[in-house]
Amino acid sequence: MTPENAKRLLGYMRNAGRNLEGRLPDSIDHPSGRNPYAHVALCVKRRFGASYKDIDDSLLESVMEYIDQLVEDPR
Repeated sequence: MTPENAKRLLGYMRNAGRNLEGRLPDSIDHPSGRNPYAHVALCVKRRFGASYKDIDDSLLESVMEYIDQLVEDPR
């Protein structure tokens, strides 16, 4: 991914993390609470098979749509 697109996507992921604060379901694996920023990054990595910086530029819109789905329906 180009540095410009990576920066744009990182900002989008941070915004999604802010929107998810306090909205993620409780987990016995995270007794102190879940980190919504890490949740978004991990979900993106699992879904697209790479860190956000290593995803192809052609998938940028797809990644952003997926992030929108995560915010809409936190799991």
